[in-house]
Amino acid sequence: MSQSSATPHGPTGVSVVVIAYNDAELVGDAVRSALSQGPAVAEVVAVDDCSSDGTAAVLDQLATTEPRLRVVRRTENSGGCGTPRNDGIAAATSPYVMFLDSDDVLPPGAVEALLAAAEEHGTEVTVGRAVRRELPGGRDVRWQPGLYNEAAVHESPEAAPELLHDTLCVNKLYRRDFLNDRQLRFPDGKFTYEDFVFTARVYAAAPRVAVVPELVYIWHVRRAAAQVSISLARKDVGNWQARIAAHTKAVEAFRAADRKGLAAACRTKFVDYDLCLYLRELRVRDAGYQADWWRLTRDHLASFEAAEVAAAAAPARWAAQVVLASDAPRDLDRLSQLAADPARLIPPYATAGSGPVWADDLDVPLDGLDVLPAERLPVAVDAALLAGRRGILKLRVHELYGRLAASGAPASADIEFVPRDGGESALTVTAPLRPAEGGWSGQVPVSLARLAAAGGRGTQIWDLRVRLNTGSGRGPRTTLRAKASGLRRTAVPGSRYGVLLVQPYRTSSGSLAVRLAPGVQGAFGVVGGKLRRLTRTVRSRRR
Repeated sequence: MSQSSATPHGPTGVSVVVIAYNDAELVGDAVRSALSQGPAVAEVVAVDDCSSDGTAAVLDQLATTEPRLRVVRRTENSGGCGTPRNDGIAAATSPYVMFLDSDDVLPPGAVEALLAAAEEHGTEVTVGRAVRRELPGGRDVRWQPGLYNEAAVHESPEAAPELLHDTLCVNKLYRRDFLNDRQLRFPDGKFTYEDFVFTARVYAAAPRVAVVPELVYIWHVRRAAAQVSISLARKDVGNWQARIAAHTKAVEAFRAADRKGLAAACRTKFVDYDLCLYLRELRVRDAGYQADWWRLTRDHLASFEAAEVAAAAAPARWAAQVVLASDAPRDLDRLSQLAADPARLIPPYATAGSGPVWADDLDVPLDGLDVLPAERLPVAVDAALLAGRRGILKLRVHELYGRLAASGAPASADIEFVPRDGGESALTVTAPLRPAEGGWSGQVPVSLARLAAAGGRGTQIWDLRVRLNTGSGRGPRTTLRAKASGLRRTAVPGSRYGVLLVQPYRTSSGSLAVRLAPGVQGAFGVVGGKLRRLTRTVRSRRR
């Protein structure tokens, strides 16, 4: 490992550690976003993990004009993110350290906000808000939206165990002497989800934690990239196995420090978040993946205390209990709906002597259903969008063990069409509801031309959200469950575009969404894209 460039300004402010491997196209933006933070950043330590492209040259060129940039070159690729971050900690000279990945950026004012809070409160760890920015569209999705809504100071992580839901290392500022004195480092080498373990080690060391509500990190999500990030590479069951291994090490870190409460909270978080994240996609995986995933998950959950599972929120704990109670994968569509955000519990609805259960042949109690607030009920609303000159949206609301009627029978449903790439609802329609067998039904016309006009040119994707209006006020809010009967591509003639291609489809979590392609060019673009994907599939099979 070697270092180049000028001597840093001195031991003041923050050292931003940027790690990079074969990312010549993006690493410059990351480094510049750190340098543009102003005097709060005393130095940027860029660690090149033995790249084989032009990454090192980009960094060296930047260092010739920026004295705050130091380049650390690894002579051997580490195979992961942990080792270069550890190298960055070792090379840093400032009182505080934070981390930045080469394909992400820091928003203006991020470091100043974190540093001001750290110095004001004397905290070892300071954390702020992060967003996942979907590219190229630019839609921001808030990471762990329940956290960091307001400023706070916690004397230890035990005072705020909800902090464990945020396993990122990049939206946090660390006091460097705290990391060094306690020898807090990332797992070395090829270790997936290394930030899970590092975050657990840090919190196990009982730091005081300051929270700032400001945006401090922009996590770029490039789903179409040739090499997707670890968080998106979930099609291989090995990714789930690595996540379980990292989670196990995180729990071990808390136990080794005698932080039994945090160890239990870490396991409960696994049920609340990690389990549901993968379970909602399980139905679309192949049979081999499903069998392996089920076995790995049952083995892992079997090591949990019953109280650790019971402490998870309903309905996540119901999903965990179904997996534990079943030797082989079952009810994958129902489980994926239950794990969706928001959750949907779809029929059939079974009961036993103790009350609601998962199924007639699986007596897993749906405990706590009777006390869930109306707005959190996992209501199932089926929907089909029938395209034509006037689109028709048909709805079926399922009663849920009498809870909807008890809260005030739903009289209508407000359906919002929200752009997938971000922004406010462009169209809201209200469907009157009438009693039907097992619930309520209704339908409402939808002006697809008006919706397309709101989305502008090019292919548009719209998500559908629904809120039930009950006799006692506003009721549950959820997404619509796509019915297969309405998933047909239709070309709709219209005076504005000539033709509008309408494609209702089912998302990975079973929700209804609609793709619109206005105009002949847009329609050909969608069809051409489908043909290109089909051609790639045929070629890959021939190989």
